[in-house]
Amino acid sequence: MDSKAEINTSSKVLTRRKKGSTEKTESLAGFLFVSPMLIGVSILVLLPIFATFILSFSDWKFIQSMDQMKWVGFENFKELMGDKVFLKSLLNNGIFLFTVPICMAISLLLAVVIDKSVYMKSYFKVAFFMPYISSVVAIAVVWQVLFHPSSGPINQTLMSLGIENPPLWIADPKFALLSVMIIQIWISVGFNLIIYIAGLQSIPLELYEAAEMDGASSWVKFRHITFPMVSPTSFFLLITGIISTFKVFDLIAVLTKGGPLHSTSMLVWHLYDTAFVNLDIGYSSAMAVILFFIVFLITIFQWVGQKKWVNY
Repeated sequence: MDSKAEINTSSKVLTRRKKGSTEKTESLAGFLFVSPMLIGVSILVLLPIFATFILSFSDWKFIQSMDQMKWVGFENFKELMGDKVFLKSLLNNGIFLFTVPICMAISLLLAVVIDKSVYMKSYFKVAFFMPYISSVVAIAVVWQVLFHPSSGPINQTLMSLGIENPPLWIADPKFALLSVMIIQIWISVGFNLIIYIAGLQSIPLELYEAAEMDGASSWVKFRHITFPMVSPTSFFLLITGIISTFKVFDLIAVLTKGGPLHSTSMLVWHLYDTAFVNLDIGYSSAMAVILFFIVFLITIFQWVGQKKWVNY
């Protein structure tokens, strides 16, 4: 009996050792497979973020050596609170946020119409999605022609309708930001439309059939079935849309370069201008830190608020 017990014990120990060695081998193999991505993320993402937080407390120009770096504490952040261009850029970003709900409303309306009442759905999906996958530089050039103050098709149409002094659009400080917002909405509608159509097609048809049997109108079905059932989709588009508004750069770089009179200056554009034109790395890093916390707080607020209006 003792010999059998010893054999069983030794076999269990060997089994555990083999299992442990197999797990270690699998873990090592898995780590080797993901190591290129981990190294890339660490070097290209995590390290720059860490360096940005450190540099935000310093006064350092890009053309200076590291020995000339001066630690200034929170002076960069204090200076930002009195920087009129930075505050203007922050205000412009706040106004630019309105493009997100407007774009979502237009996209949801188009998605409902295309999904329910339109033939050749694939054609309209592609047609609306094309601006989203097109080159932003090409789109900006086309809209420059459309918004031309004197010979542009938009103002020519307005003048033919009897408007003698139409807006100068991107050349006018009062309308430049509105012009960029219109272009951004036009670009983003296609992406939101495709996502909303996918969300609509996942709604059970039994809900609409039951509503029709109860005599519900189209508006009642939209309000009590369609809108609540696509709330997870709306939540996803809201978060990604708000984050994307804080990353608007290419449109500004091609169309206005922050002008006229900083009327279209955004946080990312002002950050770029400070870092790579004025070569003030410390000051621009402080902007990047503030931008990081703004996006972080907005995302946290949305995640907390989603429990009240998102139906899973």
